[in-house]
Amino acid sequence: MNPYLEDPQLWPGVHHTFVSLLRAQLNQSLPDDYVADIDERVYVERADTARAIYPDVTISRPLQSSVTTQTPGGVALADPPLKVEFLSYPVREPFVQIFSLKGGMRQLVTVIELLSPANKTPGAHGRELYLEKQRELIHSTTHLMEIDLLHYGEHTVFVPRSALQGYKQWDYVVCLHKGGWGSGSAWVWLVSLRERLPRVMVPLLEGDPEVVVDLQAVFNQVYQQGRYGLVVNYSATPPVALSEEDTGWLEELLREKGLR
Repeated sequence: MNPYLEDPQLWPGVHHTFVSLLRAQLNQSLPDDYVADIDERVYVERADTARAIYPDVTISRPLQSSVTTQTPGGVALADPPLKVEFLSYPVREPFVQIFSLKGGMRQLVTVIELLSPANKTPGAHGRELYLEKQRELIHSTTHLMEIDLLHYGEHTVFVPRSALQGYKQWDYVVCLHKGGWGSGSAWVWLVSLRERLPRVMVPLLEGDPEVVVDLQAVFNQVYQQGRYGLVVNYSATPPVALSEEDTGWLEELLREKGLR
């Protein structure tokens, strides 16, 4: 993973490209009676609840003159107020769905989610919608894979953070809940900043073999297609807080690449 791509200004493009390329890789590997498709959540987020993760679209300006009001005793001048306009904007969050086409039926088998900043921001409408969908899928027969490649925000994958402590130091997590499992069971892949993203098993219907997806290969394609080697300013400080050890490792890596 590249922490510079966690910049909220860059992440929407990373998110959309990752989901598109993940779908393409799946469709190259899935059996003939399966298909991976893309769907998306579309909702309106108000600027005041997501200021930390989206550009500031609230406009404030003072009125140029006093406001005249009529009172029983004559005309009075009120002090000029500040006019504030709260703008709302649509948010689109794509995700991958895998369908079985057996018997001429289109049956949803697996959902793969790449978490967005809004999913991890307390109070954001996007987080409420995501957690509602997460609860529904955990109690269904559909498999759910959650991919969290973001340092910041609240812990969001359905496995509690406390259950992931004590194994290794990790920055990113992939969490898989197979349909029909209890809410206390999952497979997880814990990944540190210095490690490649994992090859993960994507489950299908019972009796059909799982499909292996190389998340690092998908991410490498995202980086190339987005031309992030030209876009990212590697002389700047990373947009996320890193440990002292990881900061030193990153600076040394950037010097080796001639980017510092």
